[in-house]
Formats: sequence, C-alpha cells, structure tokens
Amino acid sequence: MENKSVVVQMPSSPNNEGRSLIQNNKKWTSIFNRNSEWRGKIWIYGSAIFVILSVIAITLFLTVQGLRSFVVDHINVIDFITGTEWYPDRAENPSYGALPFIFGSLMVTILAAMLAAPFAIGSALFMTELAPKWGQKVLQPVIEILVGIPSVVYGFIGLSVIVPFMRDHVGGSGFSLLSGALVVGVMILPTITSISADAVRAVSNDLRSASYALGATKWQTIYRVILPAAKSTLITAIVLGMARAFGEALAVQMVIGNARNLPNAISDPSATLTTIITLSMGHSTAGSVLNDVLWSLGLILLIISYGFILLIRFISRRGQVS
Repeated sequence: MENKSVVVQMPSSPNNEGRSLIQNNKKWTSIFNRNSEWRGKIWIYGSAIFVILSVIAITLFLTVQGLRSFVVDHINVIDFITGTEWYPDRAENPSYGALPFIFGSLMVTILAAMLAAPFAIGSALFMTELAPKWGQKVLQPVIEILVGIPSVVYGFIGLSVIVPFMRDHVGGSGFSLLSGALVVGVMILPTITSISADAVRAVSNDLRSASYALGATKWQTIYRVILPAAKSTLITAIVLGMARAFGEALAVQMVIGNARNLPNAISDPSATLTTIITLSMGHSTAGSVLNDVLWSLGLILLIISYGFILLIRFISRRGQVS
C-alpha cells in the first residue's frame, strides 16, 4: 500500500487574528506619537525628498521656459550669447544680445571677491589667531549686523555715498562696475569671513606648536603654516562669496548704471543678468519673445550658479585628498 500523507491546515484562531490587528494598530498609532521613531524618520526623509524634488522642479521649469526663445521663437543660441546689442523694443529687427550682461555679472563678481577676500581673511585671522578672546566678541556682532542689513539699504548707501565719490574722484557719472563691486564686496564680506574663521580654527594646534618649536614667529606661523593648511577651505569661502555676489540684483541695480553696452573700463556703467531681468520683467507679457528671452537669461544664471557649486565641490575634494 502507498502511504499518503494528508496535510490538514488548521484555521487561524481568533486570538492570532486579534494580536496581528492590535500590532498593526499600534504601528499606525506610533506614527502619530510625539516621541515615535517612525514619526522622526518620516519627517527627516520627507524633508530631504522635498528639498531634492524642489531643486529638480525649479531646474526643469527654468530649463523648459529658458529654451522657449530658441525652440519656439527661433533665436540663434550663438548670437544670443555672443551678441552685444540689446534692443528688444525695436520695431524692425529687434536684437537680443546677452554678452554685456554676462560680462557685467562676471566682472562684478570677480571684482567684489578681489576687494572682499583680503579683508575677510584678515578679519578671520584677527578673530582666531591674534585676538581670539575679545576680537571675536567685537567682530562677531559686526558680522551679524552686516548679514542682517537688507539689500536695498546697501544699494541706497551706495547710491548716496559711493556713486558721488566715484563721480568726484574717478570721473564719469559715478554709476559703474566698480561701484557695484564695492557694494557687493561689502555684502559678501560676512560670508567669506565666517567660513574663513571656521577654516582657520580647524587647523590642528599641533601644527602651530611644531612651528613655534622650530623658532617661527606668530606671523611666520600664520603665513607659512596656517594659511597653507586652510587654503582649500579659504578658496571655498571665496567661491561661496562669489556665488552670493553673482545672484545679487537690487543693490547692484541701484549703483551700476544699467547700461546695455559693453563697458570699456571698470569706471563705465554696465548691467548684469539680474538687473536686466528685474528691469525688464515688468514690461513683458507671458508668452512674448521678450519674456522668453528673460527666462533664457535666468537659465544662464542657473547654469553659472551650478558651475560655482561644482567648483566648490571640486575644491573641497581636492583639499580632502591633499
């Protein structure tokens, strides 16, 4: 005879079903508990996903809008980037040359960084190396005040002080690239100073002790040991300040002159990508060629900002490797 085994499946008891239902209810109710671990995870992961999706959405939206002038309006990309004439309101043969504004944005950014970086790094060294106790107590509130001042106040001060000074001592109307760089340089000073101070503090005290043991003075230690050790982070601080300066609009708009042509010198008036967008956006209608071109200028701003971010990442990784 053949043995046939019969498997009998017992029905689940009501007690087991009740336990699983209670466990599921506890899991769901624990999410709404104030001290729940699940609630914390949902909040943290949700915040991270929200930030990522926001960046992706802004990038996609600006890309789609910025490409309309080339895809829909059939504006030549090369002529748009390299063109030097900006006459969108001309009835016959309007021109959309963005080179003067790209050049103005880059020049204001570079000049502002060149003006602000020495003072920012010097202030950071003063707070951390020369007078770490009372220096930080004095300079830190000043830096916080500079951060809290609105952009329009910087622009109004530049319009009232810097522009007349440039007019009397440099020449011209006073509205110039240099005036915009001076205003923006003061605005990015707190950013570079704060990050530079953190970079100097991060240098190991063993390096300072070894330098003093070899007979080096305070200044020799700062110049030969501390600055080289913090070089990558200091450069990162300057690039972050440049990224901050590149996107400034209102303060620059008030002192730069907003000229449409390429400047011949830093004392000539000019315009930036941000200033021309803010000046022209109110005079354009959605779907018009001018509106599409302004979105294209915004896309150029985004691309160059991404370039600053990639540069910062490259400098940071290079500093970690060295």
